[in-house]
Amino acid sequence: MSTQQYIIERPSAPESEGSGRVLLRYITRAHYSEEWNSTLHTHARAELFFITGGHGVFQVWQDRFPVAINDLVVINAGIPHTETSQQGSPMEYVVLGVDGLETMTDISGCALLHLAAEQEAVTACLRMMVQEIRVQQAGCDEICQNLLEIILLRLRRREDFSLSSTPSGPRSSRNCDLVRRYIDNHFKENLTLDQLAKMAHVSKYHLSHTFQEEFHISPISYLIARRIQESRFLLRETDHSISQIAQILGFSSLSYFSQSFRRLEGISPIEFRRRYHKKSGEPGS
Repeated sequence: MSTQQYIIERPSAPESEGSGRVLLRYITRAHYSEEWNSTLHTHARAELFFITGGHGVFQVWQDRFPVAINDLVVINAGIPHTETSQQGSPMEYVVLGVDGLETMTDISGCALLHLAAEQEAVTACLRMMVQEIRVQQAGCDEICQNLLEIILLRLRRREDFSLSSTPSGPRSSRNCDLVRRYIDNHFKENLTLDQLAKMAHVSKYHLSHTFQEEFHISPISYLIARRIQESRFLLRETDHSISQIAQILGFSSLSYFSQSFRRLEGISPIEFRRRYHKKSGEPGS
């Protein structure tokens, strides 16, 4: 494994540390070889893993998936992962280690993207980064930081990808905020407490306790509340049937949706829709 790593030295400063800004911490350029011992490992910060040549297989937790040139794998901090190269087509890649960033695309804590429209611009930024860090002229750290931010802006244009800045504060609070924001983005999906706890790398009992302490509501109750909040909009603004709305929002049954709605709103979904239409002068359904 031929590897070059460049560390970005940053003094602790109020304008950078704890400010919510995503900070570049290192740049690694690697060329895979057979002597590389591929084992699951984790990092204290997120990594953006750009495949610049060859083919291989990436492993995250116990899941394995193929990767090739122009693919990007984003790995959250603390997520076990490793990579192996395909014989005859060794992988080449550039890895950016960053603080203050996480992907919310998948509950596993990683995301795989194939760079399409943004590939040329991203590749140009990576090439400039490597060149700057090699030469080490004045201002190279800040230039590389700015290039990282350009790359992230390009990636955030994609509808199939979600990046978020990690909150500052104690790890338990960060875990709770991660779970809350994940629920906000995925509340229509079939989420379980086990899945949410796995994403936060804690037991479901610990997550339930800390989430309740942080937000005064359990994770599953928060999930139901977000669904009910969305159902109010759907009942007001669409002509979907009650059954369709329950299905759209991920409820296991119509009766469970109706019971949850009545518990939080004090009336049934049908009565809520009837009252809204009566108030607005629209015909009920």
